[in-house]
Amino acid sequence: MDGTVLVADDDRTIRTVLTQALTRAGCKVHATSSLTTLMRWVSEGKGDVVISDVVMPDGNGLEMLPKINEDRPGLPVIVISAQNTIMTAIQAAEAEAYDYLPKPFDLPDLMKRTARALDQKRKAPQPSSDETGERPDELPLVGRTPVMQALYRLVAKVMNTDLPVMISGESGTGKSLIARAIHDFSDRRTLPFVTVTGADLQDLEGPARVLARVKGGTLLIDEITNIDDEVQARIVRMMDAPGDHVPRFMATSQGDLSKAMEQGRVRQDLYYRLCGAPIHVPALRERVDDIPLLTEHFLARAERDGAAKRWLSEEAKELFRVYSWPGNVRQLEHAVRRLGLTSRADEISRTEVELVLGSQPEVEPVLGGGDHEKLSASVERHLRRYFDLHGNMLPPPGLYQRILREIEAPLIEIALDATGGNQAKCADLLGINRNTLRKKITDLDIQVTRRRKLM
Repeated sequence: MDGTVLVADDDRTIRTVLTQALTRAGCKVHATSSLTTLMRWVSEGKGDVVISDVVMPDGNGLEMLPKINEDRPGLPVIVISAQNTIMTAIQAAEAEAYDYLPKPFDLPDLMKRTARALDQKRKAPQPSSDETGERPDELPLVGRTPVMQALYRLVAKVMNTDLPVMISGESGTGKSLIARAIHDFSDRRTLPFVTVTGADLQDLEGPARVLARVKGGTLLIDEITNIDDEVQARIVRMMDAPGDHVPRFMATSQGDLSKAMEQGRVRQDLYYRLCGAPIHVPALRERVDDIPLLTEHFLARAERDGAAKRWLSEEAKELFRVYSWPGNVRQLEHAVRRLGLTSRADEISRTEVELVLGSQPEVEPVLGGGDHEKLSASVERHLRRYFDLHGNMLPPPGLYQRILREIEAPLIEIALDATGGNQAKCADLLGINRNTLRKKITDLDIQVTRRRKLM
């Protein structure tokens, strides 16, 4: 890398690490703990890239971005922040930051982004000069795990584009909230946000009525895979129809839309029109570390609505953490609200949680749910449960091969996904011969998708 980087962070350790890493990469570095000093350097024409924290002793880094843009148009600013919420990501995008990374950040990733910033001119969407719509102070999207941070950054990037957005995820993950967030913080936020199902487009007049309602705003098509082929064809024609008030199209799907297309449940022409910007919303079991934060959020919301102040005991928190939550965030919210109303004391006990979850799907520990549980212990627990299901009878013969198959199949599928379908890399990762891998793919009937082609 070649250039001068200005670093502003009140954490001395971060300043030291960045200074050393950037210097080794060939950059000149000026580091400070003061926004005042940073702004002076910018006004003096110093620096080719800025890396700045948000919360500083003498101000807010995001609030300095308009002044930096005014003084030095085109100067890339990479925002790093421990306030890693979707609002921070959106505010950074709106203030035309070159990039945004939550803390703790991955140093090699930050170095790559800095190199790109040095090599190219910053390109960012310009906000409309006649924006007058008010924005809410916060969005109902809560999470600090890496998968949620990646989601926040993606939402911020697609927010002001006109690309159709395809939002996938299990029931209860918050797909509609994501769609609403994109609309509410986009240039179309003063226009209508309309959600429709296949029933709204069933008759010939349906598309015209819907377009009249949306008036160039955002049209969200709920559960696209549940819509029949004839109505899907009408949606294709709607998306292709020219006009002065063409809406932004979004759609949701509980399953993988590419698989639905391969199975004939989604038209190919509709699939390619909708997947301009695909967004996957993670299941709650994929972000277990967000459960305490979500629980506090829902209890605080209940308190604002007039309920008594409540909190979970440590034992109750642990039970929440290891429950499988098949209904995802929606199920968690309902359980928390019920506990907030029915708890006999301010501190919610494990027994009360067990009573609430007792009428719901069975408690199943999720992978990674217990920080201190070894994989062997988890496997042992599931095997004992398998034997218990047979009571006084033994399981059918051939148990050894059945268990190996149950473990091998997901292991190979996950390894293939992790290596992008490259079977040579996958075989190396697993430590097996490539021909052995091919044979196992055949024997285990692992479906090779377009991302996992036979090499």
